[in-house]
Amino acid sequence: MSLFFKSPVDIEILLDGEESRKHVDVLNSVGSKTLKDSIPLYEDGESLSGMVTLRVKEGKRVEHLGVKISVIGSIDMIKVNSSGGGNGGSTKRLSASSSSLSDSRKNPVEQFLCISYDLCPAGELQHAQSYSFMFKDLGKRYESYKGKNVDVSYYAKVTVIRKSTDIAKTKKFWVNIYNQVPVSPAAIITNTNPRPTNSRLSENSDAVNTGTNDNQNTIQTESSLRKEPQPVKLDIGIENCLHIEFEFSKSKYSLKDVIVGRIYFLLTRLKIKHMELSLITRESSGLHSSNYLIDSTAIRYEIMDGSPVKGETIPIRLFLGGYDLTPDMSCNYFNIKNYLSLVIVDEDGRRYFKQSEIVLYRTR
Repeated sequence: MSLFFKSPVDIEILLDGEESRKHVDVLNSVGSKTLKDSIPLYEDGESLSGMVTLRVKEGKRVEHLGVKISVIGSIDMIKVNSSGGGNGGSTKRLSASSSSLSDSRKNPVEQFLCISYDLCPAGELQHAQSYSFMFKDLGKRYESYKGKNVDVSYYAKVTVIRKSTDIAKTKKFWVNIYNQVPVSPAAIITNTNPRPTNSRLSENSDAVNTGTNDNQNTIQTESSLRKEPQPVKLDIGIENCLHIEFEFSKSKYSLKDVIVGRIYFLLTRLKIKHMELSLITRESSGLHSSNYLIDSTAIRYEIMDGSPVKGETIPIRLFLGGYDLTPDMSCNYFNIKNYLSLVIVDEDGRRYFKQSEIVLYRTR
């Protein structure tokens, strides 16, 4: 339509202090004119203000029914066609480069924030006019996010209302939510070997739950961050072949934190080729819980190369501050969780791994 219709009005949206404000570089989708967009950064409760300028082209007169400005928070999602048999609770795992996601357009599924007011009443534009706007102490429910299947977007939108076709312009801004601590995770155990794997998780679960109520476990406050963290211990075991103890200091980390732990080899009859530690971000989305799962590896860290001996201990110190990580998020349409994954590869190419969910949160 843009080839045949040229807008008679140019709309410019400038945010106050935009040049001096911190910006976030966000990758654009395939086919965009630019590789990245630099978007100004805001936080929850911060006011949004600026100036809107309307310029009439070629001295024309443009009649309108009013000009309004809106601030919108939207959850956008690719509506992947389901090939299931109609069961709403089915789960489909997609790769980060899945063909069903490539070149797909995300569509709004919920507008959780929509506030608007009129900048000027109905009239006629004959020359450039400017209007200031202010959304004071603007509450923002979710952190901005750009994922494979889901986006959380915030933008200001100016609309010139006309009898024929409205003229609109949007201005994106990015939102960070600080000190948001989700519910404590439970360890998830996975092993590609068909033989059962022993785990110390069940032994520790009683000790963790002793002296606490179910209601207390579902309530997370910032004060919980100040409590003495409990170390997390996991085992990777193959009967009469391998027994490794994997321990790290706590289960909650800020995005600037350091993961400190150790790996202790109790039994090493299996010939190990190498071992690595990964941080995996899992995006689950869909109208039903965990309908589509997409895993992406945010960090891959090689721990050792070669076969260890019994009694050997390998220290772990992984700095998170140097990586672009996503904190845990949750809503009706999607959730973001993070996992530590310890992977062992033997000389025959077989892989053994264990995942433990951790909580990542953002601090200033």
